[in-house]
Amino acid sequence: MSQTTYTASTGAKSAIETSTISAISWRLIPFLVLAYFFSYLDRVNLGFAALTMNAELKFTPLIFSWGAGIFFIGYFIFEVPSNLALEKFGASRWIARIMVTWGIISALMALVSGVTSFYVLRFLLGVAEAGFFPGIILYLTYWYPAEYRGRFLAAFAIAVPVSTVIGAPISGLLLGLDGVMGLKGWQWLFILEGIPSVLLGIVTWFYLTDRPEKADWLSAEQKVWLKAKLDSEIAAKRAVKHLSLGEALSSPKVIALSLIYFGFVGALYGMQFWLPQIVKAFGLTNAQTGFVTAIPYVFGTVAMILWARHSDATRERVMHVGAPMILIAIALAVSSYLTDPTLTMVALTFAAIGVFCVFGVFWTLPTAWLSGTAAAGAIALINSIGNLAGFGGPYLIGWVKEATGQTSTGLLVLAVLPLLAGILVFIGGHETKHEFADQGR
Repeated sequence: MSQTTYTASTGAKSAIETSTISAISWRLIPFLVLAYFFSYLDRVNLGFAALTMNAELKFTPLIFSWGAGIFFIGYFIFEVPSNLALEKFGASRWIARIMVTWGIISALMALVSGVTSFYVLRFLLGVAEAGFFPGIILYLTYWYPAEYRGRFLAAFAIAVPVSTVIGAPISGLLLGLDGVMGLKGWQWLFILEGIPSVLLGIVTWFYLTDRPEKADWLSAEQKVWLKAKLDSEIAAKRAVKHLSLGEALSSPKVIALSLIYFGFVGALYGMQFWLPQIVKAFGLTNAQTGFVTAIPYVFGTVAMILWARHSDATRERVMHVGAPMILIAIALAVSSYLTDPTLTMVALTFAAIGVFCVFGVFWTLPTAWLSGTAAAGAIALINSIGNLAGFGGPYLIGWVKEATGQTSTGLLVLAVLPLLAGILVFIGGHETKHEFADQGR
């Protein structure tokens, strides 16, 4: 059946569009959310392990910060090659490889016995996981037209706050297994949270479909509509200017987006790795710390979905990224001056809302004007440069805490990163807002 069949009648096109997007979403999004849930949990559960591991292994705040951050050095080095490999070998095989290796290394974190083994395993975990997140971002562009990407990127990214909403209480409770079979609680935490990633990685090999044309779960009519829609968007991008991989990687816009993402990621991981220790300092037990730590992420989850839907409905991206950045900066700065636990958690909740509002919309920017190998390389570059702040953010707090003895001062310094990122968004917004608007407008 020809493409004109679908453009001749608005009603027919609307029906096939609805059924196609629905089929894709039910097939892919729940599974990818589950995969990202364990990816993120294995990445940040170190924050909870630290509640007992640091004291037992005599890790100072600076040693912990180096171990938390060195993950992102390995991640940075292998990010672009990994995403290009996904484009070459296919999502099912490459994402399965990533998940199995990171799950194994995450479980091996139970073998940490000193500073050297701590640093080596965290570095290898970053190497293993490199390419997963930008790979999924690229993968979703194979399936979703531009006007749907904000909401479904947010739907995928919901795994980040949910991994803390669910994972924080679980991690706090797992620390209670201390002494079982001769293992420490933090060792059980790494083992029991690493195994599901290995199992899910094996399932990924057989479950994921690399491209729409290979999807036997889509009808012929749905494939025709989706191909026509995506091809028209790619043609529109190329009509403006088709960037080669080299041009994309050296583009000032890609560099600017990398710096913006750097500011965002610094705040994200600064909070993720240190929040459990901030909450524990309120005088709570490990289990209580897990539940209280989850509170900001509950609100962040809801805000992310609503904000992404609003961005899609208005087809505006710049304000939807810049304003939450400023909110993060203000909330972190305010929290650094508060001493009351309740007020501190309120401020950090607003910071989490800002973080996840950015998370749900940011990746619509580069995918609006890049495709193919250029998109694969640029997305990976933005993510890898941005994730260097995953080293800088936690290290910044650890360095300030060791120097001053106060984590709150570290939060004040950390607030500078999203502040500068938000300003950069608005400075570049006037020039780029029309280019970054979805072609489906």
